[in-house]
Amino acid sequence: RFRIHRKDLPGKPDLVIDKYRLAIFVDGDFWHGYQWDENKHKNNPTFWIPKIKRNMQRDQFVNESLTEMGYTVMRFWENEVKENLKACVNQVKLYIETAREMEVPVKE
Repeated sequence: RFRIHRKDLPGKPDLVIDKYRLAIFVDGDFWHGYQWDENKHKNNPTFWIPKIKRNMQRDQFVNESLTEMGYTVMRFWENEVKENLKACVNQVKLYIETAREMEVPVKE
C-alpha cells in the first residue's frame, strides 16, 4: 500500500510507503535545480537564482526532517522518471526487498 501527497509529512512526498517508512519524491528538473550549475545563468538569473536556491534548501530541510522521523527518502529527477521509469521502480523495489531481508522495523 502507498499514499500520495501526505499533507501531514514535511514536503508532502509524492508517494509514501508507510510499512517501510519510505518517502518518494519526483522532483521537477527546473524547479528543484537539476544541473543547476549549468543552467542557473540562462534566463532572468536575478529572479530565478534565489528562487531555485530556496527550493533546493527546502528539499534538504525536508530530507533531514523526514530522516529524523525515521523515513528513508528517495528522490528521482523528472527526466529520470520520463527516460527510464523501470530503473526508478527497480530502485524502490530493491529498497523494499532489502528492508524485508534485513527485517528493518516497519510500521504496522
